[in-house]
Amino acid sequence: MKKTDISDPQHFHKVVDCQWACPAHTNVPEYIRLIAAGRYTDSYMLNWFSNVFPGVLGRTCDRPCEPACRRGRVEEKPVAICRLKRVAADFKDDISDRLPAIPSKKNGKRVALVGAGPASLAVARDLLPLGYEVVLYEKDQRGGGAMRTQIPAFRLPESVLDEEVDRILDFGVECHFGQPVQSMGWLLKQGFDAVFVGSGAPRGRDLDIPGRQEASANIHIGIDWLASVAFEHINTIGKRVVVIGGGNTAMDCCRTALRLGGEQVTVTVRSGFDEMKASPWEKEDAMHEGIPILDYHAPKSFELDNGRLSGVWFEKMRAERDDKGRRRLVPTGEPLVLIPCDDVLMAIGQENAFPWIERDIGIEFDQWDMPKLDADTFQSTHPQVFFGGDAAFGPKNIIWAVAHGHAAAISMDLLCQGKDLHADRPAKGVTLVSQKMGMHDWSYGNDFAATQRLAVPHADKFKTLKNIKVEVELGFDAEMALKEAARCLNCDVQTVFTENLCIECDACVDICPEDCITFTTNGDEAELRTRLTAPATNLDQPLYVSDPVPTGRVMVKDEDLCLHCGFCAERCPTGAWDMQKSILTLPQAGGVCRV
Repeated sequence: MKKTDISDPQHFHKVVDCQWACPAHTNVPEYIRLIAAGRYTDSYMLNWFSNVFPGVLGRTCDRPCEPACRRGRVEEKPVAICRLKRVAADFKDDISDRLPAIPSKKNGKRVALVGAGPASLAVARDLLPLGYEVVLYEKDQRGGGAMRTQIPAFRLPESVLDEEVDRILDFGVECHFGQPVQSMGWLLKQGFDAVFVGSGAPRGRDLDIPGRQEASANIHIGIDWLASVAFEHINTIGKRVVVIGGGNTAMDCCRTALRLGGEQVTVTVRSGFDEMKASPWEKEDAMHEGIPILDYHAPKSFELDNGRLSGVWFEKMRAERDDKGRRRLVPTGEPLVLIPCDDVLMAIGQENAFPWIERDIGIEFDQWDMPKLDADTFQSTHPQVFFGGDAAFGPKNIIWAVAHGHAAAISMDLLCQGKDLHADRPAKGVTLVSQKMGMHDWSYGNDFAATQRLAVPHADKFKTLKNIKVEVELGFDAEMALKEAARCLNCDVQTVFTENLCIECDACVDICPEDCITFTTNGDEAELRTRLTAPATNLDQPLYVSDPVPTGRVMVKDEDLCLHCGFCAERCPTGAWDMQKSILTLPQAGGVCRV
């Protein structure tokens, strides 16, 4: 193997698993250290530069960072990264003097945003400091998109959402609320230099089973129903409610129904409980509020009594594998099960809908009626039109939409400058800074002793179920935040090896608690991985390989096993090992994202 090029931003970026897993590549270890130091405002701004909505995401993020967290390799649960993000938002000071300046003199370029969701708002946040005129069209009367219409207030208080949405709108967005775009052709004729479509996935899937049309008055599409609740068009529901679906929308529907008068609320899902798309914590919260989740229940028909919905018939299912090992669901053969109800909420998925985009204006769609996009630039086959968020690749979550917005903003800026969207795209960068304070002292904590993840306190259930606007999770206080932050293993502080200082005493090998360091003869990567002290079986994580040391051996470190404890650097008598913080520079339009 060749010597590892640690100047390549991708090497250490991939080693910081939480940051690598975050679509917006938020610098998780750094903002956690700032929280531990009580520097909440600094932590909030570090978040804001990359994920734009720290207060919202600290409550609602799907947390792709947490399954990747290195802490989960030494004990059962990862660091509560998402809830620590909320701490920064809850305890920050006024940030108005830290926001980017918006030039009064514009650069002469105008861009249009369709939809006021997280993707569009991220584009606006990135382009407004560059002098762009940004014009927003939104069918609803307020901004936020799915953050407002699909996340109940007991999970995301309106005040938190308003603060972070309005912060961007107040940068000078020309807003047209209550004005849906009816025609892409019309929009393109308005003379915009670029158009961004962030209209989400606005159509909820339906079930075409017997009784659907006859009982339509009491069968509701989940995302539409949640939107009606958010804008206070609906404030009641029947006493018996069946929610069909197993995703996070289903969890929001059932918990909302409980607060609007539902006394017997039941969730049904066709798959097994462990296969539900809902996040584990969302399922836990629903069950904590007394809502049963019935798995392996496939809806077959709606029951009516005198023309009114009275129940849903379900077929019991089971999982089995065919002769090729493929898993499928088949009926058990048991009698159908009737669950009585007054209302049904259907949350079985969402789809994109672009009836307002003419099919003869240069925007091509695939067989699933999704726009054909460049995966790096988010540009459609019409060079002026870009997509992001759920409108780009289907329903995901807020943090993905933000990442799309950043990428599209770079592309739109390059387009308006007449530059190449690929060749002129700014690159990532990395800076390495030693953390040495003395012979055995480091500027970060390196204790990796097992400490249990703290549970987030909840408000009294009897109070939260009476008022849909009472937030359920209370968040960490400062003391709890400090304890949870201490669980972070500081994966961004890297073990950096200098060959010409090594005397091959193997002290680092002896002291390493994870057996991740090996001095051996070089070889092909696949073969070399089998010869390490601990075989390196995770191919998703790289090996760190040095040039030959005096005996001709090479140092090989398995980045997957390393806990970044720094014992190797403390033990090394010659300073061949050093602990150096890797700071990833993320490209954004105009370079807004700076540490």
